[in-house]
Amino acid sequence: MHDIEPFYNWREFYAAEEDQDSPFYGKEYDEFYFTNRVYNYYIHPQWDAFGSDTLYMKILYADYDQGFCIIEMIGEWNDCLHNDIMFFKRKILDALMIKGIYKFAIIGENVFNFHGGDDCYYEEWYESVYDENGWIIFLNLFQHVYEEMRKVNIHHYVNLLPHLMNFEWRKHEPQYLYKTFEALINKNKFIESE
Repeated sequence: MHDIEPFYNWREFYAAEEDQDSPFYGKEYDEFYFTNRVYNYYIHPQWDAFGSDTLYMKILYADYDQGFCIIEMIGEWNDCLHNDIMFFKRKILDALMIKGIYKFAIIGENVFNFHGGDDCYYEEWYESVYDENGWIIFLNLFQHVYEEMRKVNIHHYVNLLPHLMNFEWRKHEPQYLYKTFEALINKNKFIESE
């Protein structure tokens, strides 16, 4: 796992450690000193910790004018034992929402397992973004992670769209993804209102 790096091809557009509104503003990274682990496996030092013992993240892109960000995750998402969603919501999402981010794309292709727990933080997150005409999309989850999230009803609060579970997002620039996700959400709202 130590050689799985967060996606870095958008560094020309955004770097969380250079963004004064980012929870990771001013952070310095050591490319050779590995400290963070998922269980007994060290992970690449570019991943950011937010309080979970088994789940890490990277803000790949944020646009405060459009209120949109893309976050990549790695590790085991464990709400049952570690309440990872609480740490994620309180330390990262709340900080971004205070700055006007209400549209979230969460990339989960490196989330190896999910263990559901109480859904109150997902509900709170949903209500916060819904009030601001925002949305939450999870994409590129492993099939077993997707199924577990649906089993514990996370799909009531986040968009788990089956056709986004194998989405080739790396080919595109962040603004293209924003427009694509915005169109998908608006289409779904239109279908639901019919």
